[in-house]
Amino acid sequence: MSEASRGLNLFSLKDQVAVVTGATGGIGVEVARGLSAAGARVGLNARHAAAVEELASEIPGSFALPFDITDEPACETALRSVVEQHGRLDHLVCIAAARDRRPLAEIETQDYRSLLEVNLVAPFHLARAAAPYMIASGRGRIIMMTSLAGDFAMPGDAAYPSSKAGLAGLVRSLAVELGTHGINVNGIAPGPVATQVNTGLVENPEWKAMIRRTVPLQRWAEPSELAGAVIFLASDASSYVNGQILTIDGGASVRLFPMD
Repeated sequence: MSEASRGLNLFSLKDQVAVVTGATGGIGVEVARGLSAAGARVGLNARHAAAVEELASEIPGSFALPFDITDEPACETALRSVVEQHGRLDHLVCIAAARDRRPLAEIETQDYRSLLEVNLVAPFHLARAAAPYMIASGRGRIIMMTSLAGDFAMPGDAAYPSSKAGLAGLVRSLAVELGTHGINVNGIAPGPVATQVNTGLVENPEWKAMIRRTVPLQRWAEPSELAGAVIFLASDASSYVNGQILTIDGGASVRLFPMD
């Protein structure tokens, strides 16, 4: 085997099984496609069966896995069905998230609780449901999509950053607890990503100027630019990476006092 082939094989996910939540969203679709291209069989999760079934018909080796991630019994049933049908569960990639940009005075407590259910509680019980299968096989990868907003904040956006900061804490806690079982737990913190949800901001002149001023690469990320990081964290190339948050933000988090 050539040195080049040996290097590329580190990133192979051949015959491994992954579950991706939020698979029909902009980032989720690209991550699912990337995992499939690396050789994995990918369970595509979203709430609406028709959407995931259509996507499964487009992504080789994928299969539809519709359920509501805030429904704990449904999560357990879905992951159990994956192991029963495919014999294993190697990767859990939690991407599904809720967004609520409103000032503090406009967000009711129940609104905040609902956002936390999606962004923090659901990843917790998904990881808890996946862990026994990974422990039984002696290996696994859990990858959480956190956010640059977990470390930084802006006015009128109290709920989302706090949920993502909590998710980063969950990553670290699970990494310590599950690492002894051969399970690596890491997170990815994107900066500004040009998803459908952010279309209005991408086209907004003020946001365009802000991105040019604060992001050294002077542009939004494309959803596909996050897929490589997920493949890395899912593969043997990251076998000693555990409890880390990989920031993908075009350099925004290292730029000090962007004046120009």
